Amino acid sequence: MTPAHLTASEAVRAIAEGSLTATALVQSCLERIDSRDGAVRAWLHVDRGGALAAAARLDAEQAAGTRRGPLHGVPFGVKDVIDVAGLPGTHNSPLHADRIAIDDAGSVALLRAAGGIPLGKTDTIEFASGGRLPRTFNPHNPARTAGGSSSGSGAAVADLQVPLTLGTQTGGSVIRPAAYCGVYAMKPTWGAVSREGAKLYAATLDTIGWYGRSVADLSLIAAVCGLPTEAAPEIRGLRIAVCRTPYADTASDDAHAALDTAVRKLEAAGATAIVRELPSSLRNLNDAKETVMRGEGRAAFLPHARAYGDRLHDGLRSHAENRTGISPADLKAALDYAAHSRVAFEGHYRDVDAVLTLAASGEADVLSDSHTGSPILQSLWTLLHVPTVAIPVGDGPNGLPLAVQMVGFRFADGALLAVADAVSRIVDPWAGRIRIPG
Repeated sequence: MTPAHLTASEAVRAIAEGSLTATALVQSCLERIDSRDGAVRAWLHVDRGGALAAAARLDAEQAAGTRRGPLHGVPFGVKDVIDVAGLPGTHNSPLHADRIAIDDAGSVALLRAAGGIPLGKTDTIEFASGGRLPRTFNPHNPARTAGGSSSGSGAAVADLQVPLTLGTQTGGSVIRPAAYCGVYAMKPTWGAVSREGAKLYAATLDTIGWYGRSVADLSLIAAVCGLPTEAAPEIRGLRIAVCRTPYADTASDDAHAALDTAVRKLEAAGATAIVRELPSSLRNLNDAKETVMRGEGRAAFLPHARAYGDRLHDGLRSHAENRTGISPADLKAALDYAAHSRVAFEGHYRDVDAVLTLAASGEADVLSDSHTGSPILQSLWTLLHVPTVAIPVGDGPNGLPLAVQMVGFRFADGALLAVADAVSRIVDPWAGRIRIPG
């Protein structure tokens, strides 16, 4: 096993104990990228020299008795709609092919201040919105998509090229790549983590999220971002609501079977599973999310349309030109419905510790030039502003990962992570082991 095979939590401990250096970890990740990224294509830019120089500085500081923080010496990747000072910030758009970021985004600044090392920029759908698709392949099968739009971030962690990455979610772009690639991911409460320095698509939906290889890894970044963390509770006594959502018919039989298996395992371990669907008033969440996303997307891309005209991808110009005809009244009604739904959701589930639900439609879809999978099973939770965690639960019939999703309550991110930690030890057959794609 090489240092690149370590989870972020394991790497943190090894560096703190002196059995591993930051330089050795970064070098191991670079070697893995060299050997595998031709097949996965997770990266738009790798900062080899900068990462190795940063690692050498951190090793020297540790040798002198100083540690930066809880991520001291651990490299991380950054979705290329989130700025890293001095690195390309192309947003995977030909319009910004030569753009270099001046400052770190808020999320990157937090990780860097904690001792993390930016390793490079990961692939994304253009502007994390539409237009040019990522070139990333699923690390478990290059004929399948890695999801969108944080495809590079999910694939890089799954392929052991870097232990942590940052992504963004407007609909399902953090959780779906995690489900398709077989890694852990967290979309925190909307507004709990700074979005400064990240390209916005829909201001009341966009959320910075992150990937790791365990819930402990997710908790590392959560703590660095100022979110409270808690110890994992005992499974026995947990009350878990099982909700398949109004969009259950979009999921494959294999996805439903994986959820059923997870429920049986939790019940056998002593948890109480309570089947409880969303109230009928919340059956239009995806429609509302689409209205909000497209309505707010008009404001996000109007400056690009005015500045670049026909050079802006037609799909993005459609937002600026409001071709779907969303009126101010439509947007206001959708935002009001979303606000009502957030209160209704918490009232409906106030007596449980978390909600267990489908993470994605099933195994990763076949790769295509126009499709990275459906976000419908993630989007409703994005609209509700609640934190969610993707947990791998084994493979489907084609040998590709399947996952479930844990859902918590707004600004109770630490409580959700604690429950997810306990649940993951029961439902993830790879818990405590390393899965090596390729």
